[in-house]
Amino acid sequence: MDLAALRIFLTVAEERSFSRAAAKVHRTQPAVSQAVKRLEDDLGEQLFDRSSKSGTLTDAGRVLQNYGQRLVRLAEETESAMRELRDLRRGRVLIGANEAAIHTLLPLMAKFRAKVPDIAIDVRRVPARQIAIEVQQGSLDFGALTFRPAEEGLLEVAVGSDELVLLIAPTHPFAKRRQVTMEDVAGEAVVAHNDPSPARERVLRLFEEKHITLNMVISLPSLDGIKRAVELGLGVALLPRRCAVTEIAAGRLAAVPVAGISRKRQLTLVCRKAHRSHAANAFLAVAQE
Repeated sequence: MDLAALRIFLTVAEERSFSRAAAKVHRTQPAVSQAVKRLEDDLGEQLFDRSSKSGTLTDAGRVLQNYGQRLVRLAEETESAMRELRDLRRGRVLIGANEAAIHTLLPLMAKFRAKVPDIAIDVRRVPARQIAIEVQQGSLDFGALTFRPAEEGLLEVAVGSDELVLLIAPTHPFAKRRQVTMEDVAGEAVVAHNDPSPARERVLRLFEEKHITLNMVISLPSLDGIKRAVELGLGVALLPRRCAVTEIAAGRLAAVPVAGISRKRQLTLVCRKAHRSHAANAFLAVAQE
C-alpha cells in the first residue's frame, strides 16, 4: 500500500473535503483525487460516497481509516527507530568471548559507554573455536580471540595483551620466586578450568612435549571458582594474569611466570569487514583508537 496516498486519504477523511485536504497537504485537488483513486483501485473498494458533497466515508472507507491510522503511526515509529539507530540512540553490540577475555575487554567497554551511553553491550560466552564462525555468519558483531582465525572476510583489531602465569596463594613457597619451571608446576596440585579451549590445549601440549604430567586434582566451571580455590590453598592454577588483577593487588593471590609457558598473548577483536550495524561501527571506532 502506498503510504503517501494513505496519508492523503486520511487527511481527506479528517477534513471531510478534497479541497481542504489539498490545501493542507500542499497538493492540487486533482492530485489528491488521483491518490485516493489509486487506493480504491488497489483495494477494489470505493472509499468515499461520491453522491455526498461532505466527503462521507463508505463502510470500506471507515475500515481503512481505522487501520490506516495505525499503519501510519507504525510507519512513523519505524522511521523514528531507524533515525535512533543512525544517531546511536538505540541498538546493541553483541560480543562473543570466553571468560578470560572479558577482563581485557572491560576497559574498552568503559570507553565505549562513556562515548555512546545509549547503546547496550551484550557479551556472551562462546567457545573460542565457534566465535569467528558466528561473527562471519552475523550472529555476533564481534569476537574476542587470542589466535588468528581461519575464516575469511574478517577484520582484526588488537585491543590488549596478557600473559599466562601461575596463580598461587601468597603464603605458597613459590610466591618468593621470580620464576618457576614446568617441572615445578608438575609437582603441585593444579586447579583447572573444565571448559575445553585452544589456550588450554596449547598448555597441555607444551607439557606433553616435555613429557611432564600435570597433576590436575580439581576442575571447575568458572574462573572465580578457580581463583577462590587457589586462595583457599587447594592448589595452583595456570591463568592469564589479567583475570586476577584485583586479587593480586589486594594480596589475596600471587602470580609467578612459568619458564617455557609464560609469554605475551595478543587479544584481538574480529568483526566482519562489511555489513556492520551503526552500533558495531561505533564500537569498532573506539577499539581502533
